[in-house]
Amino acid sequence: MSAPDDGRIERLLIVRLSAMGDVIHALPAALALREAYPEAMIGWIIEERWAELLCAPGAAKRGARSAQRPLVDWVHTVNLKGWRKSLFSFHGLEPIARVWNDVRSAGYQVAVDLQGAIRSAVLAQWSGAPVVYGTREPRESAAALWYTRQATTRGKHVIEQGLSVMESLVGKKLAVPAAPFPRDAGAEEGIEQRLREFGIEKFAILNPGAGWGAKRWPAERYGQVARALAKCGLQSVVNFGPGEGELARAAETASESAGRAFQCSISELIALTRRARLFVGGDTGPLHLAAALKVPVVAIFGPTDPARNGPYGSRSVVLRNPASMTTHARNPRTDEAMLGIGVEEVVRAAQSVLDGNTVEAGRG
Repeated sequence: MSAPDDGRIERLLIVRLSAMGDVIHALPAALALREAYPEAMIGWIIEERWAELLCAPGAAKRGARSAQRPLVDWVHTVNLKGWRKSLFSFHGLEPIARVWNDVRSAGYQVAVDLQGAIRSAVLAQWSGAPVVYGTREPRESAAALWYTRQATTRGKHVIEQGLSVMESLVGKKLAVPAAPFPRDAGAEEGIEQRLREFGIEKFAILNPGAGWGAKRWPAERYGQVARALAKCGLQSVVNFGPGEGELARAAETASESAGRAFQCSISELIALTRRARLFVGGDTGPLHLAAALKVPVVAIFGPTDPARNGPYGSRSVVLRNPASMTTHARNPRTDEAMLGIGVEEVVRAAQSVLDGNTVEAGRG
């Protein structure tokens, strides 16, 4: 199925609201769309907290693309949780109206929902675009009610599935491009300064956090990995985000000074990851950022399926106990089978991926 008016599409909208890893997984599809319609104005609706994946802080959210906003022409930010809380106040309605007016004024011809949720499908329809693309089997089945065109997805990995939606729009098979990320001069300089301050040169990023407890390999084991990597001449930075300080401190303590905890904004994490030699972590946004930036990855998986959500397009080793059952139930405790993955196994995988003895993940 080809898009209306074929090559005369000039204004396209992508809807992928969250979360970090999911937005990163949508970037190759967005870039493929950009390459198919190089002159088109492309917008993106995204939750405010993840907007730095598309646009550096302080940079204009619309206008000519630049290193600070390399992919899309207009970033529309929403705060759905905050809006729900203040829906019945005048001040709460004001930001909603502003975003509504901005999106509608863009005159989008086609909207593509890459989230497959009811809220994202509604926003795609709400944009005013006469044509709304989505998958034939979205994550929330009712979302399909808001699509005017439904794509049959292919591939096991979510990156391939997102790309297949764009192929339905464009009408031809698309290659998987390497997605660009914003460059924020302040974040780049700040990370360089922090690394110099602690005397960190060649380093791995260790990431003990994850979206829910079942995906978290024990923090103390990351500390033990840091100690082993130090013997190989590789220092470790323990990355943590909001609410993950306790995990980072536990890993740092267990590392016996071989690992240094860094809390980073998204822009700082992009800058840090660009400089890393290795990434070790579970199924979480920072892992997918590392894979997208072609940093070698050791991925420690538990209840989620690496065939669907694993590192894609990077040199990687994926460790998963065969006893782990695939489930998206947000259990707070570490997956029991995941505990069967030992420190020695992770260190061996790290040495292997650093030596280049792995097969690139995905078809990228």
